[in-house]
Amino acid sequence: MSAPSLYPNEQHLGLMTDMQALTLAAGYYTHGLADRKATFELSIREMPPHRHYLVAAGLAQVIHYLLRFSFSPEQIRWLRQQPLFAKVPVGWYEKLDALRFEGDLWAIPEGTMVFPPSPLLRVTAPLMAAQLLETYLISTIMMQTMVASKASRIVTAAQGRALWDMGARRAHGPQAGMLAARAAYLAGFEGTSHAEAARRLNIPTAGMQAHAWFMSFKDQKDAFRKFGETFPEGVTVVLDTFDTLDGLNRALSSGTAIQAVRIDSGHLLNLSREVRRLLDAAGRPQVKIIVSGDLNEQRIHDLLAAGAPVDGFGVGTELVTSLDAPSLGCVYKLVEIETEFGLEGRLKNAPDKKSYPYAKQVYRFTGGDERFEFDEITRNTETLYGDPLMMPIMKNGELVEPLTSLASLRTRCQEQRALLPARLLGLEETVEPYRVRISKHLEREAERLLSQSSDEFSFV
Repeated sequence: MSAPSLYPNEQHLGLMTDMQALTLAAGYYTHGLADRKATFELSIREMPPHRHYLVAAGLAQVIHYLLRFSFSPEQIRWLRQQPLFAKVPVGWYEKLDALRFEGDLWAIPEGTMVFPPSPLLRVTAPLMAAQLLETYLISTIMMQTMVASKASRIVTAAQGRALWDMGARRAHGPQAGMLAARAAYLAGFEGTSHAEAARRLNIPTAGMQAHAWFMSFKDQKDAFRKFGETFPEGVTVVLDTFDTLDGLNRALSSGTAIQAVRIDSGHLLNLSREVRRLLDAAGRPQVKIIVSGDLNEQRIHDLLAAGAPVDGFGVGTELVTSLDAPSLGCVYKLVEIETEFGLEGRLKNAPDKKSYPYAKQVYRFTGGDERFEFDEITRNTETLYGDPLMMPIMKNGELVEPLTSLASLRTRCQEQRALLPARLLGLEETVEPYRVRISKHLEREAERLLSQSSDEFSFV
């Protein structure tokens, strides 16, 4: 028996879902609901701790999934063998075999600043198909939005210094490292240390030296010299395998062409100052200083506020895990469905988990200073004078227009960040939150549905 990789077959992604979605799908089919047109929306219930805004990310991977959504014969065979589905009509398996995403997708473009509880994307499709998408859509949007939002805060803290994603080894799995590299670059990082992410995404990569190199030699100066022979055009060398300042002196005396030096441990403020002094005294003012080692936006802010002469930062664990806010309350809720009586809204009214009915649009309004002032969530049939954020992405299972390049999304994020109210860009834990309001029409529709008989609707 071979060891399973657990990488999905990207041509057959149907089973990349929770069993609850499959049981609902079987139930919908059994009771004649599978082909009813339905709309689901993905949103984030509330702003996570230490965040004043979020950066939408992950839409490109959602599209990749929807274009390849299908069940393989092996997956269907496995479902047939599950006792849970023993009484499901055989026609359900035949329907799964032919199932593809042929619905519509609306979404807020990646790189846009977003605020709960606005929907980030909306799916309209036959009920059974739309239900099966929930798990993949939530996990995809949540992970990249989480990392992009963390990365954006780090970009602000770095005040224009170069930032490199160095978190692949600390990510929650190899695929997470790839997605984090993409999200970080979108949010403004210079590039990544992840080789395959750099290749697949066509983004800059950081080739830095590691401590193991010096541990492989008896003489540290010789190690610097041999590394320089391998990379004669200049490299970034790490100084602190043994002693940072002694390492710098040995690097300088080795004759190695050095583009930058990296400090990965110790008192980063004091060491960076002394390293800068020694580099300048040696006539090497062009050599840049990179620091790394358990960095986050607060540590970067504090280093620069104290005057650390640092030119760039490598950020790993705190970035790829978004350590201070490692999850988002993403939900995927049914908001409307076609019935024998026409289009009907659906909502949830559980404590602290209220949702609003019907397909929605989000309008953004700017103030006199041209910065974002507030958003209003409306029914998609309403028209306001603000800027609509939800855009058509797919129609009948096909892309409406070609995908936006990652470079363009990166520019969009930069432009959007510049339009945020200044108070949202700081690291203070408590600030006046960005205002998001619900349209009066939506409020009335929710009240109307809630007033109807509990025999007709169930809000659980």
